[in-house]
Amino acid sequence: MKIDPATDLELVRHLKASPAKVWRCWTEPRLLEQWFAPKPVVTRDVEIDLRPGGSFKTVMDVPGHGEMPGHGCFLEVVPERRLVWTDLLQGCWRPNSESFGFTAFILLEPEGSGTLYRAVALHRTPTQRDEHEKMGFHDGWGTAADQLDALAQGL
Repeated sequence: MKIDPATDLELVRHLKASPAKVWRCWTEPRLLEQWFAPKPVVTRDVEIDLRPGGSFKTVMDVPGHGEMPGHGCFLEVVPERRLVWTDLLQGCWRPNSESFGFTAFILLEPEGSGTLYRAVALHRTPTQRDEHEKMGFHDGWGTAADQLDALAQGL
């Protein structure tokens, strides 16, 4: 996948957990709740309909900001390798009027006994990309990736 630095953000990590365990953490609601946002943010009420067109819902309780619901749609599901979703749509391909405006690619590649983990966020405009970066994309998604790896290693 070619990254456009004007509109895309990318996080690359070398995780110790296997792609199968990382996949479980991304696709099982009770596991995703444990790592999806940097602590002390709480992720809850996760719903995952793991198929193209399926719904991806979360609620995050963010200290100082309150409840932040998220609703997206899976575009592509390749078990243990590739998970693509967008917040531009809700489940069943319905437009999402409350979207932030990005599409996420989660790419998993076996690397020894671990995983080469790539999370890519594609934005509509450079302004949206810059906004997401200023919100703390690298620190937030990086911390979440560390939490993901720690949880996955313990499975």
